[in-house]
Amino acid sequence: MNRELRQTLEQQNIQFVRVLWCDNANVIRGKAFHTGFLAEHQQQGISIAIAQQAIPVMYDAVAPDSGLGPVGEAWLVPDWSTFNALPYTPGHASVMGDMVRGGEPWALCPRNFLKRMIAEADAEGLQVLAAFENEFYLLRSLVPDLAAQNLGAIVPADATVFASTLAMDLNYSVIGDIAEALLAQGIPVERYYPESGGGQHEIAIRYTQALQSADWQIAFRETVRGVALRHQLRASFLPKIFADQAGSGCHLHLSLWRQGQNLMPGENGELSPIARTFIGGILHHLPALMALTTPSVNSYRRLQPHFWSGAFRCWGMDNREAAVRVPSNPTAPSPTHIELKTVDASANPYLALGATIAAGLDGIRRGLDPGEPLAIDPGHLPEAERQKRGIERLPATLGEAIEHFSCNKTLLNALGADFFRAFLAVRRMEWKALQGKTLEEEVKLLMERY
Repeated sequence: MNRELRQTLEQQNIQFVRVLWCDNANVIRGKAFHTGFLAEHQQQGISIAIAQQAIPVMYDAVAPDSGLGPVGEAWLVPDWSTFNALPYTPGHASVMGDMVRGGEPWALCPRNFLKRMIAEADAEGLQVLAAFENEFYLLRSLVPDLAAQNLGAIVPADATVFASTLAMDLNYSVIGDIAEALLAQGIPVERYYPESGGGQHEIAIRYTQALQSADWQIAFRETVRGVALRHQLRASFLPKIFADQAGSGCHLHLSLWRQGQNLMPGENGELSPIARTFIGGILHHLPALMALTTPSVNSYRRLQPHFWSGAFRCWGMDNREAAVRVPSNPTAPSPTHIELKTVDASANPYLALGATIAAGLDGIRRGLDPGEPLAIDPGHLPEAERQKRGIERLPATLGEAIEHFSCNKTLLNALGADFFRAFLAVRRMEWKALQGKTLEEEVKLLMERY
């Protein structure tokens, strides 16, 4: 392996290998080693302070009550099966890192958490396939210094509307380069179209095994940003950048399989019983789950009724206002999968997907009934009718989601006490620091974090 890897690095003229992780602030971070020291880092990786899992999004300081501090190291051990040269940064490559302490997976490693939830599903005879469906903005600066924090000088790359072919023509070069860079990293690009906001785009990649889908989400965010920079643009996945334009979601698509058979379709175009209870578990835990799937203060500016963002706890067949949508598929036994809409790209994909699996498995084990599918916009129902149907408005602030998360025993047991404590401490610190900020203040801080 060492000889083959060294040959690959030499053939592709790689100088630095970035070992990546996504922290509890859901920021993608990396440490790089020079390939001249491959022998030293290939197996043991690079060390990080354990306090990295207690850093909030605002600045590099340890969240109080996280259980973490200045003493202690973890090791980012490269998973070389995820190695890719970075097409947008010649001479650099990336690899996903697993956090290890004392030779064992660290309890606070997000990637290992997802692996554990995959193993939980496997113990039930279930395999999970997934895909993250991203929306993002391409932004242009009106001043030479793209790093300027004068938000009045940052505008969308165009002023078009949904599925505009003009937007395709205006952005064909950067979108083409993004697609080419994704394909070069083995990430299959399935669909593309301009979204509702000016400068907003959606690129859908193919579903795959759960762990790889989260790895691909990290690579996707990195690639879109890196390619945009080469076109003198900024890319941002922040859920809500402009008050008068569409927000950006990152819908999570999921399906359950057993021995190569899709378990989602039932009879007569309905969901199977196991799929129904899986949805039941997601909906039951969704108010708490949102601390992981929509974890930013800014996320809740997007989660509004009548904006197709999943602001109500309900499900429906092809209902884009429901938190869980069941898409139809005319080319296969339908339905083939479910779509959780209450997700955005400020989420750590390992935590969002792993916790969603944990919630769904709880629904299967307990036989949780999601109720009847809703065929109308829940926001148009009178409050009394929503109460009768058990349809609730989901948390409207991160603070509300934190309260639900803090007392959710299923997610506590899934994450483990130490991970739960550190993650909760980071969320609380961010909520305390950022609640009450204006949209402009949020965007100034967060636009380039996500």
